[in-house]
Amino acid sequence: MPQKFKVKDLKLASQGRKRIEWAESRMPVLGALREKYKKTKPFKGYRIAGCLHVTKETAVLVKTFVDAGADVSWSGCNPLSTQDDVAASLASEGVSVFAWHGMNTKEFYWCIDRTLDFKPQLTLDDGADLIFTVHNKYPNLIPDMIGGTEETTTGVHRLRKMAEGGALKYPVIAVNDAITKWDFDNVYGTGQSTLDGILRATSVLIAGKNFVIAGYGHCGSGVANRAKGLGANTIVTEVKPTAALKATLDGHSVMKMNDAAKIGDIFVTATGVKDVIISRHFKTMKEGAIVCNTGHYDCEINLVDLEKIKKAKRTLRANCEEYILKDGRKIFVLAKGRLVNLSAAEGHPSEVMDMSFANQFNAQLSLVNKHKAGKKIELGVHTLPESLDQEIGMLKLKTMGLKIDKLTSEQKRYIDDYSEGT
Repeated sequence: MPQKFKVKDLKLASQGRKRIEWAESRMPVLGALREKYKKTKPFKGYRIAGCLHVTKETAVLVKTFVDAGADVSWSGCNPLSTQDDVAASLASEGVSVFAWHGMNTKEFYWCIDRTLDFKPQLTLDDGADLIFTVHNKYPNLIPDMIGGTEETTTGVHRLRKMAEGGALKYPVIAVNDAITKWDFDNVYGTGQSTLDGILRATSVLIAGKNFVIAGYGHCGSGVANRAKGLGANTIVTEVKPTAALKATLDGHSVMKMNDAAKIGDIFVTATGVKDVIISRHFKTMKEGAIVCNTGHYDCEINLVDLEKIKKAKRTLRANCEEYILKDGRKIFVLAKGRLVNLSAAEGHPSEVMDMSFANQFNAQLSLVNKHKAGKKIELGVHTLPESLDQEIGMLKLKTMGLKIDKLTSEQKRYIDDYSEGT
């Protein structure tokens, strides 16, 4: 019989339950979906495997799926992001969850394997590790797969490359590309939670610091603007001309990493690309420079290079390691180069994940509804309809007590009337 769960300590369940209740109080959109579907249970008879950070917000999503009738099995998508008390709470309520903080790489993939033991028909990803595992290790599961959903920019990019190469064997919805996801979660969520992680790991003053952000996409721009708001001198490094122009017009300095490395006090990578900060950058950094990552994988900061030029290393405080270089300079690395906002803090605020996870729920529901209707879903990476974005946005505004105008029938006609002149 398949193992039901594996977590750090079930005794943490009551503590985790309180954290989940706090998140629930801040996630009214997902709460509305739970109320709407808990009686009809549209997911009854369907099995969902998820690989996404096991946080209090994720627990609200999982519980919403369960209340809507789904059979769920879950693992964390990052070795350092699991909140052990939340995992314990889910396990105590009968959810198959395989996750604990501080797992090694072998344990990480073992947990993903366990979520596939019950032969899911749907997958939910943050980074596409679950989808890759299905394709590479369990192709026998693919014929029964209805589809999957993907949460992140990095995961969506890689899945589109899979689809272009003919390697993607079941359809996936790019939840990340919904307006109510990446224009809010990626920008405001990553921006605030990254600064939160840095402050918890270091307690340094942000104001007056030279704050270097590598990458000015949705995540990087969010970090840059939050840091600027705290009084930092913000510097952006980029490889994309239009992104560099946008950063400049938003009021940030733009330069090459080779130059930024010499003057930066705090460095944050947000690119999704490996080797953004490497040996030559470490060798020119100032005494006391702080380096961290808020991109999906831990390869953006080349810690192998740093290990080669260090004389000693020690942990000074939680999620803050001091590297003493051979010339005596000290460089501080946060959260071992993993996601600083989830490893050193609690991840995005519940309010912003409310919309992201409402998108996840609706995307999974759309796959199920099409399956029930006997509609074939084409292979490839799909986007959610904009109408659903606007519906979620309107519901969020309503929960915030805000009202907006509506187009009149005359205005609607005007928008579509191509015969109108000046």
